[in-house]
Amino acid sequence: MKLLAVFLFVLLTFRAHGSEAISVVVPASQSIHDTRYTDLMELLTVALDKTTARFGAYSLSEAPFVMSEARYIVELRRKDSVVNVIWSSTSKDKEADFIPIRIPLRKGLLGYRISLIAKDSQSKFDNLKTLDDLRGLTVGQGLGWGDVALYEKNGFHVITASSYDGLFKMLVQRRFDHFPRGINEVFPEYKTRRDDLPYLAIEQQTLIYYPWSYYFFVSRYAPELAQRIEVGLTLMIADKSFDEIFFKHHGKAIKDARLTERRTFLLDNPFLPTETPLENKALWYDPLGLMSHYQYN
Repeated sequence: MKLLAVFLFVLLTFRAHGSEAISVVVPASQSIHDTRYTDLMELLTVALDKTTARFGAYSLSEAPFVMSEARYIVELRRKDSVVNVIWSSTSKDKEADFIPIRIPLRKGLLGYRISLIAKDSQSKFDNLKTLDDLRGLTVGQGLGWGDVALYEKNGFHVITASSYDGLFKMLVQRRFDHFPRGINEVFPEYKTRRDDLPYLAIEQQTLIYYPWSYYFFVSRYAPELAQRIEVGLTLMIADKSFDEIFFKHHGKAIKDARLTERRTFLLDNPFLPTETPLENKALWYDPLGLMSHYQYN
């Protein structure tokens, strides 16, 4: 009887543990106007949904307080971190500190950059011909963003701000010349701020490009969650739901960007780890064939 009681206790405990929903916590939005991560939340949700039968129930929520990207990267290193999944550009340090899911979110679209500028600054861009010409203009970026080191490595003078919303105000105050944004970001950011910042404008002539791997990163203390997300995203690529979400969120921006009509400036990205899957063309959006210029691996 005692052995039977012990067996039943262990069985019930296992079932209770197995049915416990895993808690997935991501960074909170930095602003009421911050629409940058709507698509990533949908990707993550669908990936978790598609793996429920294998991995069990889950809950998905935002962190209880707002953190800059620099802060939530530091936070994820802690064993008792309030977040266990973040999104960020990759680097050797991040891939050493966290578990990278090496499936480029947005298919590398963040590497295509169109700048926000002050409305009367378009003439600074109209006659740019060389990369050195472009380097003569100052760049605005967020403190802790991975792009900062990339622009500096490519010879640009970068001015940073700790506040995401503050960057737009600094731009129209002429604190820097332009604020390069992913083509998926620039149009909604302009639309939500043009009434409050009437001197804000979208630059019309240039396109900046560099290979940009933007991943989900998972706490190294949550390997099963990392496996689950990777399995879910792989299933989504196979059944085309990954591409469906990509074009649903970014198809109009791709059209509005007029990529073939802009002068393209290629930047180097020396910070890509050797494990970056540049050779897997199915993972990337490359309508201009720009990735053929990059041979990092």
